[in-house]
Amino acid sequence: MAHAPRRAMLEAAIPLSEADIQPALQLWSGLEGSQAHLINHSENQTFAVTAQSGERYSLRVHRPAYQSRHAIESELAWLAAIRRDTDLPVPELLVGRDGSALQRFVTPGGETQLAALFRFIPGSEPTLEGEPAGLFTILGQYAATLHGHVTRWSRPSAFERPTWDGSTILRADGLWGDWRIAPGVDRHNAPIFQRLEQAIYTHLADYGTGAERFGLIHADMRLGNLLVDADRVTLIDFDDCGFGWFTYDFAAAISFHEASPVIPALKAAWLDGYGSVRALNATDIASMDTMVMLRRMALLAWIGSHAETRLAQTHMGGFADDTAKLAERYLGGALWP
Repeated sequence: MAHAPRRAMLEAAIPLSEADIQPALQLWSGLEGSQAHLINHSENQTFAVTAQSGERYSLRVHRPAYQSRHAIESELAWLAAIRRDTDLPVPELLVGRDGSALQRFVTPGGETQLAALFRFIPGSEPTLEGEPAGLFTILGQYAATLHGHVTRWSRPSAFERPTWDGSTILRADGLWGDWRIAPGVDRHNAPIFQRLEQAIYTHLADYGTGAERFGLIHADMRLGNLLVDADRVTLIDFDDCGFGWFTYDFAAAISFHEASPVIPALKAAWLDGYGSVRALNATDIASMDTMVMLRRMALLAWIGSHAETRLAQTHMGGFADDTAKLAERYLGGALWP
């Protein structure tokens, strides 16, 4: 991705209002006169939409310059293929009046935006309270199903998604920003992160990118991208899907909770679920700690480049120092006691 769009992505995005998205609602049949309100602002902005008929939808307005139009269309093509080829509970994409899934609109203030509409999914974001091992068994099954699907799926020509590897995460112009200038990074912990960075590069090079372990992944299977309704768990928000290591999807699943004492049990549950669908060998399993630290550094950079979001503000305090403690444990050979 070019440097100019990357700089634009890192600029604070001001949430759109209900009035701003009214032109978008004209692009789908039956949404005229709908009520809408913002329910999430992270990379993108998600609005809950209630039509006059009572039908409910979710409108995703894409963050300008984060993903290209072609990259978003590639994401939506994979999502449609998953719904067609598997029984995974994922969002149902709705096409506009012109038959296209991705729509372009202009706000009253003259800003050009891209948007996609999904059928409403009931449920709430899970937490690590209670007994989350069952949830992580399901997540392992979901991850394995996705990874098996991509090894068989014939991608459309000119398919475009980012790559999540050491360079695109750790370098100064990384996809989610620069960890070196993240809040809390200072002269005390920066040397630890530099040692960690080198160790991650070494371990990733040793692990390699063979087709059996590296391919198209969701890349953001964290709790915030799940909706739980009774015993149904729906995986949402494929906006960060891209090419990476399959075991990175476990690392994403424990985002912001890497230091929790329950993680070893959740890792075991995830592996049980994954292994019931698709095999991982000992080398794959050994890679998981490196993926956790790679993801943690991605989150450190993300918090700095998305400081205007509630999610970043929630986790900002102490995140760098806690990451340094995890790094020291990883470099010492035992990420979890």
